[in-house]
Amino acid sequence: MQQAQSTWVTRSLDKVERVGNKLPDPAIIFFICLVIIWVCSAIFSQMSFDAIDPRTGNAIEVKNLLTGAAMADFLSRMVGIFTGFAPLGVVLVAMLGVGVAEHSGFISAGLKRMLDRTPKTLLTPMVVLVAIVSHTATDAGYVLVIPLAGVIFYAMGRHPLAGIAAAFAGVSGGFCANFIPSAIDPLLQSFTQSAAQIIDPDIQVNPLNNWFFNSASTLLIVAIAWYLTDKVIEPRLKDVEVDGDPNDIPKFEELTLKQTKALRVAGLTMLVGIGVLVAVLIPDSSPMRDADGALTTFQAPVMQSIVPLIFLLFLLPGVVYGYMSGTYSSTKDMIDSMTKAMQGMSYYIVMAFFCALFIDAFGKSNLGALMAINGAEFLKALSLPAMVTIVGIILLTAFVNLFVGSSSAKWALLGPIFVPMLMQLGISPDLTQAAYRLGDSSSNIITPLMPYFPLVVVYCQRYVKSTGIGTLLSLMLPFSITILVAWTIFLLIYWAIGIPLGIQASYVYPAG
Repeated sequence: MQQAQSTWVTRSLDKVERVGNKLPDPAIIFFICLVIIWVCSAIFSQMSFDAIDPRTGNAIEVKNLLTGAAMADFLSRMVGIFTGFAPLGVVLVAMLGVGVAEHSGFISAGLKRMLDRTPKTLLTPMVVLVAIVSHTATDAGYVLVIPLAGVIFYAMGRHPLAGIAAAFAGVSGGFCANFIPSAIDPLLQSFTQSAAQIIDPDIQVNPLNNWFFNSASTLLIVAIAWYLTDKVIEPRLKDVEVDGDPNDIPKFEELTLKQTKALRVAGLTMLVGIGVLVAVLIPDSSPMRDADGALTTFQAPVMQSIVPLIFLLFLLPGVVYGYMSGTYSSTKDMIDSMTKAMQGMSYYIVMAFFCALFIDAFGKSNLGALMAINGAEFLKALSLPAMVTIVGIILLTAFVNLFVGSSSAKWALLGPIFVPMLMQLGISPDLTQAAYRLGDSSSNIITPLMPYFPLVVVYCQRYVKSTGIGTLLSLMLPFSITILVAWTIFLLIYWAIGIPLGIQASYVYPAG
């Protein structure tokens, strides 16, 4: 029976892999979509529509983007479209600071210390929590926390594959759960705002629009992964022998006294920075508040400074740790860290170029508004409860994630459709984005097309040589299904109760 199940799993994975491998690169997908938008704009511009544009009160008119004048305008604006693409600056500035903290060793040292000081009984929840926090440093969780979890579990006499599975569930399955704001928050917000402005040009989306929900979700993911790891996964592994070459099994390296001292001072530097920020924010006359004295509105300078604050709060302790630990010996080393961080973003920059052109054409042609209005009318005609619509968005995102791995690339494609359409139904961009992030995160750990999935298989093979894709999938499937169901229920309850934790659930057109 087990062999039959394994064969069925293997066949299913092979089909997913074949379909996924036939898809073009996301950058090419955006270019293809751009061409499609051009052609569709030329076709639909010859037609008239009854759909009313909420921005003007008039019937929607599709603009032909293939006329000589339109193409000339496109070429003249191409550079500006790219350089003015909001997500580009957001990601690059944040990564400059995070890159220094990562390459100096500050982040890895902090993660090691957290895990090293954890009692054995609390090892699993701490591994998951650290894995979730590692999102702040982008890919650090995949290359550091996941293998480190295997090492620590093995050193404590527990099965290393259970540790790897728990860390993988936290890093990837709970990707949008984090109580520390990171670059992914303003990145997705910028896509959401661009999509929302297709319908409401004046709308502003808060960079931390999902932060409170994500923070509360952290506890949920930790609890789920803790239970499944200790009660389901590890018992299943009790008869799986660790047969890896002892020389290939990585060892847990303690921090040196110099690194420990550097970590202590760098951590204190971060705390001082946070303390200074809080002290500046407290006074009613703070320059970081808006004209009415509020901190949480988009007009408040503090909310418009989220990315620079992320940059500074990681840059300063990263520099301190680098010099005190000996990683840095000159300012050139610090600049080299920033350079390495930017090198890692080179692919994103290429993808952002084509994505910016696609989103601009999608909005300028009015096809986005037309799809949103007609899609909303169709959903209204179905008379489905709003909760059912949200669940549909979650499930569709989880399915698409099996084929397109990049979170930002998927949201750039789906956001311009989902966000305006659900705004027509009175559902806010904040709630739509939260539903997307939930669906995207929960299915990360069961798609072999996710770039780091094969790497996690390699981590497992260090301990159990026979580990394959099917093995890892069988370990992660319970996490994925449970996280998806529990997290969806949590979002719906959160929405229904109306907990005032920072997520706006409804959207109403401004008067006039």
